[in-house]
Amino acid sequence: MKYNCLFKKGQIGKLTLKNRIVMPAMGTSLASSTGEASDRIIKYYEERAKGGCGLIITEITRVDDETGIGTPNQLSVTNTSKIPRLERLARAVHKYDTKIFLQLHHPGRETYSSILNGKQIVAPSPIPCKTIGEVPRELTTKEVEELVKKFVIGAKIAQMAGIDGVELHGAHGYLIGQFLSPLTNKRTDKYGGSFINRMRFITEIILGIRHICGPNFPIITRIDGDEFVEGGITHEETIKMARYLESIGVDAINVSSGTYESAVTIIEPVSYPEGWKRHLAHKIKENVKIPVIACNNIKTPEMAEKLLEEGDCDFIALGRAQLADPEFAKKAMEGREKEIRPCISCLHCIEQVMNLKAIECAVNPRLGYEGEYDHYEKDGNSRVVAIIGGGPAGMEAARVLAIRGFKVVLFEKRGNLGGSVYLGSIPPCKDKLKALVDNMEYQIRKLGVDIRMNCTPTIEDLKKLNPYAIFIAMGGRAIVPELPGIHGDNVLIATDVLEKNMDIRDKKIVVAGSGMTGLETADYLAEKGNKVDVIEMQKEIGPGVYGSVLYDVTTRLKKFGVGLFTQRQLIGVEARKVHMLNTYNGKKVTMEADYLVLALGVSPQVNGFVEDIEKNFKNVKIIGDSEKAGKVYDAIQTGFDKAYSLE
Repeated sequence: MKYNCLFKKGQIGKLTLKNRIVMPAMGTSLASSTGEASDRIIKYYEERAKGGCGLIITEITRVDDETGIGTPNQLSVTNTSKIPRLERLARAVHKYDTKIFLQLHHPGRETYSSILNGKQIVAPSPIPCKTIGEVPRELTTKEVEELVKKFVIGAKIAQMAGIDGVELHGAHGYLIGQFLSPLTNKRTDKYGGSFINRMRFITEIILGIRHICGPNFPIITRIDGDEFVEGGITHEETIKMARYLESIGVDAINVSSGTYESAVTIIEPVSYPEGWKRHLAHKIKENVKIPVIACNNIKTPEMAEKLLEEGDCDFIALGRAQLADPEFAKKAMEGREKEIRPCISCLHCIEQVMNLKAIECAVNPRLGYEGEYDHYEKDGNSRVVAIIGGGPAGMEAARVLAIRGFKVVLFEKRGNLGGSVYLGSIPPCKDKLKALVDNMEYQIRKLGVDIRMNCTPTIEDLKKLNPYAIFIAMGGRAIVPELPGIHGDNVLIATDVLEKNMDIRDKKIVVAGSGMTGLETADYLAEKGNKVDVIEMQKEIGPGVYGSVLYDVTTRLKKFGVGLFTQRQLIGVEARKVHMLNTYNGKKVTMEADYLVLALGVSPQVNGFVEDIEKNFKNVKIIGDSEKAGKVYDAIQTGFDKAYSLE
């Protein structure tokens, strides 16, 4: 076997795991509003178990209904009424020889009073989280003691339901971590002050669980290898914590990093490479004898195997990788690595959850809908379906239709597939998007899709195919406002700059529009030594862009000295000048520039060709940006849905 370490059996306490792949806790909001394991969340976890994962750790599971609400629809173990549905969850996972742990959680100061039905959020000390912006109430000593009991009760409920073990969430700045951290714990009672006192809360929880659940019920703790915030937990102190936790009987340490105030180190955006924080777990492993699980932004089985071989950890935590492809483990074990749908680190998953919505994945439209989309009707009977456009929507539709038995002919006007995703892979740090394009192309070629590059079919070409259906996936068209000078040679479209790989250097450039296309085009141009400024007519840079993604790209832009100007409305352009209106004070502003680059978004393709297709053929589906401009998720989801449901 190619991955001998990855698929070697492992041990946590007295529990044997079939391999070294762990699905770490990730919020989903797929549970019922009562906190029970819904059919939807059971099917979600079952699919990862069926896909070969060795250990699944559930999403944040609530132990307290008063101040411990992390998301409205999260798993709960606050009372025994939750046991029957948890039993169903355990059985669904166990039938594939996969083990399951419940992650016990309390958010502390990292939640909102609006989620707590108006109650003030709580914490060890009244120190606000800068990201949340609310001052928490300091818990009394008695309240802390009561919370210890609630964690213990939660563990017992999990055990009664047939769950294999529990994980205590002491990372990411949540309540347990707030007690551990000198930054957030300024208490003067028995739960604050010295190292031992800061460890007392988690110690009492662990000893209580051990007393109630017995010596053979595994307990693991998730801790930060480094909080990456000034005054917080350092790597050196984490090593000390790990050794202490081992001494009181913890069965494994799960190493992560970061808090809400350093969120890019928890769920990394696209610029962070695989294994960037491997040193955190490595040093802890050198100092303890119990197993170490580690989150290291792993996207490939090759890197997972390497970390195990080189002794960085004992188990590989594969989170987003198993959202993108629930069969990650199975495909790796069978040598089908090219078939693994890769995570692109776009953060669409966590953005949905933080907005109190159910989890989604940009590259896996079945995520969270495993029960609804669990069977492909194999009724294509070799009927021809023509797809015009080889972007993400077109390729996903082609994949699904081919699986269903249709004969798919895909036309792409360019010499490469991928559309907007391919263009998005050109700016710096975007190689993960190229991996997605390669994966999608590999899959449709393997399925026998007839791909015709550099080809835009005519109506007559399509008629010769006698298609059962036609899918239009031609993408959107760039928005170009009718302004003075807008059609001059010094005005470029952002997508053209990327597609033609324009080698523009040592120029002054203004990019109009601060969506991701504009910001990434600015990054691309700034890296070539150009002086770049970005203008945005809204009050904030990156309207609609998720905070961690925006922070990541603007941090790079600032290193290049890129100017970011808000409330600047483009009103015209002439040679070496870009004119705009300051919408705050109504004054005209002019910037010197050799080029103006437009990144003002796209609109759906509405042209005579599309109208002719609809006139000549009855069964026409419009997908992706051709239907409605959106993100990668929207394109892949529409391609999947309309191909899956084609009758």
